[in-house]
Parts: sequence; C-alpha cells; structure tokens
Amino acid sequence: MSYAVEMTSITKEFPGVVANDNVTFQVRGGEIHALVGENGAGKTTLMNVLYGLYRPDSGQIKVRGQEVTIHDPHQAIELGVGMVHQHFMLVPSLTVMENVVLGKTPTRFALIDARQANEAIMEISEQYSLAVNPQAKVYELSVGEMQRVEILKALYRGADILILDEPTAVLTPQETTELFRILRGLAEQERAIIFITHKLKEVLAISDRVTVMRNGEVTGLVETRDTDEQELARLMVGRDVVFRVEKSPVKVGEEILRVANLHTVDDRGLPALKSVSFCVRLGQIVGVAGVEGNGQTELVEVLNGLRRATDGSVHYRGTDVTQASPRKRRELGISHIPEDRLRLGVNLDCTIEENLVLNTYYQPPLARSIFLNLNKIEEYSDSLVERFNIITPTSKLPASSLSGGNMQKLVLAREMGGDPDLLIAAQPTRGVDVGAIEYIHQQIIQLRDRGHGVLLVSAELDEIMSLSDRILVMYEGEIVGDFVGGSVSEEELGLYMLGTKRMEPSEIVAS
Repeated sequence: MSYAVEMTSITKEFPGVVANDNVTFQVRGGEIHALVGENGAGKTTLMNVLYGLYRPDSGQIKVRGQEVTIHDPHQAIELGVGMVHQHFMLVPSLTVMENVVLGKTPTRFALIDARQANEAIMEISEQYSLAVNPQAKVYELSVGEMQRVEILKALYRGADILILDEPTAVLTPQETTELFRILRGLAEQERAIIFITHKLKEVLAISDRVTVMRNGEVTGLVETRDTDEQELARLMVGRDVVFRVEKSPVKVGEEILRVANLHTVDDRGLPALKSVSFCVRLGQIVGVAGVEGNGQTELVEVLNGLRRATDGSVHYRGTDVTQASPRKRRELGISHIPEDRLRLGVNLDCTIEENLVLNTYYQPPLARSIFLNLNKIEEYSDSLVERFNIITPTSKLPASSLSGGNMQKLVLAREMGGDPDLLIAAQPTRGVDVGAIEYIHQQIIQLRDRGHGVLLVSAELDEIMSLSDRILVMYEGEIVGDFVGGSVSEEELGLYMLGTKRMEPSEIVAS
C-alpha cells in the first residue's frame, strides 16, 4: 500500500533519554490519523522529526512513496507537510491576508500583490469552507476563526499532509464541531491529517485510525471503529484508567471567598473584568468555564494578588484582602495552581526539593530564625514526592528533569501539601495525559471532601462538568451564566461561552 507518510524505524536520542525507539508510523492519504500518548511518550518528537525540527539518529522517512531527508521546516513545507501548532503562530496586529501570506508573499513590481493574495485566500477558503474575512485583523477574531487562519496558512503553502497539535485545546464544543467538519472535508480531498490530542472522546469522534505511544515506542495501532476509551487509555499508560470522577454529595459549609463588583484591566489597559461577583464556600468546587481570553486569567491574578483590582473587593473569611500581597494571602490559607507551570509554577533551574518549599522555606519547622533547617526541608520534600507520586530518582535533581505530568504533580504537591483552606486551580490538567488527569482530579475531589473550598478555572468542559458543584460562565469579562453542577449540558454551556446566550443579572446568584 502507498502511504502519504511512512516513517520506518525512527530513533531519536537526547542526552540520557531515548525519545523515539525504533518507531514506525504510517498515514494514508484521505485519512485522519490520531497520535496519542502520555507526556514524554515521544509523539511530539516524532512529529518534529517529520516537520524538520529534529534530525533522526536512524530510520527512514518516505513522503508519497519517495524517500526524503528533511533538514528543516522550510524543506518540510516544500514537501507538502504543514503543521498547526497548539499555540497560534499569528501576528495579532496584521490582517488575516497578511498572516496567511507571510513568508510567501505574491508581489507585483516589488510590491505586495494584495489582489492576488486575497483571491488565492478566498479560493482556498471557499473550497474547504474555511469562512474568514481576509481583511479582518487577527486580534478581532474568535479563537475558532484563528484556528481556521492557521489551517489556511498551511493550505496556502500547498500542504497536503497536515499535522495538528492539540487543535481543540481552546475551542468551545460548537467550534470543535466546526473544526471536525473542516478536517473531514480536507480528508475527503485526499489530504492526510495527523491529529495529536489528549482528548480520547475526540479521537473516537474524528479519527479513522489511532497510533498509541508509550515510553518512546508504539504500543498499538488500531482502527478507531474497533476500539474505545478504555483500550486506548490502557495502551497509553499500561493500566486501567477511571474516567468518571466519583464524588460524594456536596456538603456546603461557610463562605470562604467573596468577590464583589470586581473590575480590572488587562496588560493593554483595556477592561478585563466588569462587575464580577460570586462566592465560594467550604466543601464546594466552583467551576469557571469560558473560552480563554475572556477575563479568567485576570480574575485568577487579582484573587492571588498578582494584579490590582481597579474597583470592587475580595474578602477571604470575612477579611478584606483586595490589596493584600501574594505572600499574605498564602499565609492566610490560599493556594494557587497557575495556568502556566513553566512561567509561573516551576523554577526549572532549582531542584525539585527547592521548588517544593518555595512558599514555606522561611516558616518553622523548615527554618529556625534566619537559618534553614536542611534536614527538615529534605524530609518534608521527600514526603511530598512520595505522597503525590512524583516520578524521580531523587528530589535533588533539577525540576527541568521532570516530564510535563510530573512537573504538574510537583506544583500540585507544593500547593496542596499544606492542606489549604482555599485552592485556586487554573487549568490544573493542561497538557497532561489521562493518567495524570485522573490523579489530579482525585486530589481536587479529596480536598473538597475534607471540607475545603476550590475555585476551578478550566477551558476543559469535561473537567468543569465532572468536578464542579456550581458552574459560572465568563464572557468578555463578565459572568453570563450561573448553574448548579449537573444541571446543564455541554452544548448549552457552549452557547453561553460564545456569548450567544446570557442570563439576566438577577438570575446570577452571587451567594
């Protein structure tokens, strides 16, 4: 059989790590092929080899039956390989047309031929139902429209082999459905689609075949119609995974956090929060749903003291902490899992041990007066490594030695190890595999069941609906929906997330 892509016996090693170990991966033209695996399984490395970002140590690559050596992304593009990255590679201040033709601009008399560029974009847009205005500025687009622009960029460059890395990470259910319609249309045009994701429901919904990787090796190649979530999870992590979170009935206690008429601005000085009011009680998980970029980041930053409120108030256990420092809030019992573990959660140059005590190193028993108690620090950090199942030979290694899932467990251990009264968890399972997701969800539920309060901010609707006792929806800096957990469907939440529906202020309960 002739394949659009055939990678045979690919091996790629980094110092101390075999990222790809004799991997064979084949994709047919006209199919959507899912590539799944745990963090560190080697799937991204394999795709970086195909896209020319890495050179394999050994193995063979064929594109449309011809053996090739891909030195760089430019050569990959020339061979018809395009990649849509998880984080959009767009210039917000430029138009759709300018972004699409960037690097391959049609010219006329040494000037950009805008007419030719627009015609080419409109032709591709109409052929593949990628509706978008070529003259719109990228910053004016919705997240779903930005996704279309990224696909347009690849198609404009002639890609007939398309790699999509976590393409639904920031999409609503409606936008995901639209993306799947577009991908199926591309496959019907005999394009090969490689779909990298952690969301097994989406794998089953859109793919034709699935390749599963674990520890740098392929552990399974299955026809999608012949498999299910449980089998895929077993192939990924080597054991059964519990997908349904078991929760005891909610036992709501006293109010621990009250936010009243909160306002703030973003980094550009534009309104980010507008009259946001809600509360969190002990023994309760309050979920905040919404498409990213609608004020959730600014809300979490204000609640943790990382951004100033321009109006309104934040009360913790009845005390006004609106102007309190991040350290003061932590000392009062507020912990924070940040949405970006690499930027805000972990110091990669510090050891695992040092990262685990970053918030408490100055407090007894980890310190005596101005001196660190190194024995107690080692004892405490080792206990957290064991309790939170952080896979490492020793806590003396740098945090950079950890996989993504174990790095997230490190953050979880630091923020939950002291049993905080209130946990503010922002995107707690972003970029981690099904095994780590299961573990993190269990820890959050256990904290709630011990009578603590949790504010969960997540772009993953499955996560919000599975864990939350109460669900708030944010759109353009406002709370537009307020639901009891289990009383609303994903589709209904998606309409509120898109701004298509909204509750009247009187329907949103602040208490």
